[in-house]
Amino acid sequence: MIPVGGYAGATVAVLGLGRSGLSAARALRAGGADVIAWDDGEAGRTAAAAEGFACRDLAQPGALEGVVTLVTSPGIPHLYPAPHPAIRAAWDAGVAVDNDIGLFFRSLGQDGAPPRTVAITGSNGKSTTSALLHHILTHAGRTAHLAGNIGRGVLDLDPPGEADVVVLELSSYQTELARSLTPDIAVLTNLSPDHLDRHAGPGGYFAAKRRLFAEGGPDRAVIGVDEDEGRFLANQMQEAPGDDRVIRVSTGKLTGAGWRVTARKGWLAEHRKARQIASVDLRDVPGLPGRHNHQNACAAWAAARALGLGPREIEAGLRSYPGLPHRSQRIAERGGVAFVNDSKATNVDAAAQALQAFDRVRWICGGLMKEGGLGGLQPHLGHVVRAYVIGREAEAFALALGPGVAVEICTDMATAVAHAAAEARPGETVLLAPAAASFDQYDNFERRGEDFAARVAALGPA
Repeated sequence: MIPVGGYAGATVAVLGLGRSGLSAARALRAGGADVIAWDDGEAGRTAAAAEGFACRDLAQPGALEGVVTLVTSPGIPHLYPAPHPAIRAAWDAGVAVDNDIGLFFRSLGQDGAPPRTVAITGSNGKSTTSALLHHILTHAGRTAHLAGNIGRGVLDLDPPGEADVVVLELSSYQTELARSLTPDIAVLTNLSPDHLDRHAGPGGYFAAKRRLFAEGGPDRAVIGVDEDEGRFLANQMQEAPGDDRVIRVSTGKLTGAGWRVTARKGWLAEHRKARQIASVDLRDVPGLPGRHNHQNACAAWAAARALGLGPREIEAGLRSYPGLPHRSQRIAERGGVAFVNDSKATNVDAAAQALQAFDRVRWICGGLMKEGGLGGLQPHLGHVVRAYVIGREAEAFALALGPGVAVEICTDMATAVAHAAAEARPGETVLLAPAAASFDQYDNFERRGEDFAARVAALGPA
């Protein structure tokens, strides 16, 4: 655990007692703070009380008296659609509001020189990019830690040493509220509409992501420029043409001076000062299928180069990367048919990227549609042989797909897998890429992916 410094003898309140909340409470107590806690759910309060934390409803009058900081969990809205009552009470009382990411950056280097930190955000690919960078570093013999929105809670890490690297995956929920955001390297993979209700539209969503590049300013910025928001951000960060502080990454063609990493037609290429430094055929890398993963490889490559790794050791890490569960994860092959679990494709853009990675797709999709509908999928349905729609609103989802794709309303995963497997032909791919949230039928996307994998395993031999 990383003890949180700066609060010894002070009272700090923690709101939300899930993984990150309890981790923050422990780390604050280890740093000498007096912690009071609250969760709207009884299970959270019971877990905190079992560890000796005093629980008190922080929204009640006078509950924040003597409190210097309120630390909240990322899932608790602090502005839109409406602030949690305890957060509103903190504002009224003049109490600072922070989260575990802010506490982490405040606590770095309190017992010596700080480690190098890389913070990775984006709409899609941030988990893969984070895990891939961590793998590249450890494969090269560097001591690296993976935390944040993936792996362990950031304050649950053992105190990192000066030569270590901490790789953080950060969601917009985490970047928007952290009072300290000072990574050595900041990465934006891409941007597409997501969580718009939480951020009151695309402008607020982009602003939450942009904070990672504005608060204190990273030494190096790795920015995906396949969208206008990335190009805008790279332009803002760049101090002069050819500024090596900004590394642009893309799946298209980039020109001009400066440091850039691109992946076109499966080839990753690094250019610096108008000269090609290295190139890798990503089509030979089994853990990174599809154009979207090639974009992730570019971002991880750029971050690793900024940390001082050489092209050959990065390439070795790429080639040995096994991939992440639920993200373009090839789980089986049966009679010449591949079964791929991309349950993490919870929005339209992620599903579109997954669909483009395979030639003939039996597509399992559906769930809770996100704001904006499914119109963005229309240009990417050419590879779909048939869609098998699951979810409580399967009929509405099927209608939203439009008339251009053959659809079967299955409602549940068992039916979808059985029918897709029975109809698939050699060379085709049965792909779970829902383009929707999972909460109508599953606790999270992991449970959905696990159900898909279990149904595939139950099919038995071809």
